[in-house]
Amino acid sequence: MEVMTEPMVEMGFYETENQRMIAQMIRDFGAKEIRPKMMEWDESQYFPKELFKKLGDLGLMGVLVPTEYGGSGFGYHEYVTAISELAKIDGSIGLSMAAHNSLCTGHILQFASEDQKKKYLPKLASCEWLGAWGLTEPNTGSDAGNMRTVAVKDGDHYILNGAKNFITHGKSGDVAVVIVRTGEVGDSHGMTAFIVERETPGFTAGKKENKLGMRASETAEMIFTDCRIHKSQMIGKEGEGFVQSLKVLDGGRISIAALSLGIAEGAFEAALQYSKERHQFNQPISSFQGISFKLAEMATKVEAAKLLTHRSADLKNRGKSVNKESAMAKLYASEIAVEVANDGLQIFGGYGYIKDFPAEKYYRDAKLCTIGEGTSEIQKLVISRSILK
Repeated sequence: MEVMTEPMVEMGFYETENQRMIAQMIRDFGAKEIRPKMMEWDESQYFPKELFKKLGDLGLMGVLVPTEYGGSGFGYHEYVTAISELAKIDGSIGLSMAAHNSLCTGHILQFASEDQKKKYLPKLASCEWLGAWGLTEPNTGSDAGNMRTVAVKDGDHYILNGAKNFITHGKSGDVAVVIVRTGEVGDSHGMTAFIVERETPGFTAGKKENKLGMRASETAEMIFTDCRIHKSQMIGKEGEGFVQSLKVLDGGRISIAALSLGIAEGAFEAALQYSKERHQFNQPISSFQGISFKLAEMATKVEAAKLLTHRSADLKNRGKSVNKESAMAKLYASEIAVEVANDGLQIFGGYGYIKDFPAEKYYRDAKLCTIGEGTSEIQKLVISRSILK
């Protein structure tokens, strides 16, 4: 019996000059603007909104936005490099940069009208306006079809009522893309996306969450109380919001894979360096097989995550479906970020538990990657459905 498979595409993932320039730019920027303050931000849960204006000046808040709308016009390989290099320094900054780019800005870029793109993309790409994206609600995480936030038509307007939670930039975002119910509960064509500006009456911020990790990235509620939105703020047609969201999340998973990769790389590099400097029994601990084998496993996991993530980036650049591949990249990269951060902390020993050393922060930050933008269990659901079709 002949088994038909898709033809193999030869994939060469080599670092381009653009990627090298982006990486070096972020390392230089991070050394000056992030590293000196990141533990202070982490301790106090301070969200450094002013930092993102500077990242906007560097072109990092509109990486995928075409130059005609004021963006950098890069592809997904450069985008993965940018997120992972930021996350190597501080996962919080990588997370906020990724959420702004892939969710709010990405939704408008993929599905908004030309007028909406011209109005919002230049402000988002420069980070004159910081973006938020609202799908999750207090009672609906993975079960987004049962959302309770509703929009009721009233002439040329819609009246929004409800709340979104666990929203990155839910308090500080200047503009939000919000997915609300306009039809029946559970109907995948009963939800619609709207662009809501911060100054809109009836749009307020609720509780800011006190988090384990990613503490310098703001996570808060968005509340809508008789919030009146003109129909011109709708993205696409009524009823398309949920289907749009699923496509946005396909690309968003590449972002979280890149975020996970950066945290894993940072944790590995810190542990590697420490293992060479820390001496026990008159030799560096890296000379002990228990440590060297652990480092070998960590390095291999990081490399595998990098390949899966850039494979998704390659497919996305070529306009191919990434539903299964981005879920695989997100699942694997996020899980190994937790494993590598855990092993890294173990290599540091007692010092790994101390905030003066980098291991504990990677350990705390990594866990979110297995939860945000679809839990590991949801990724397995997406992958299994794809391979069982």
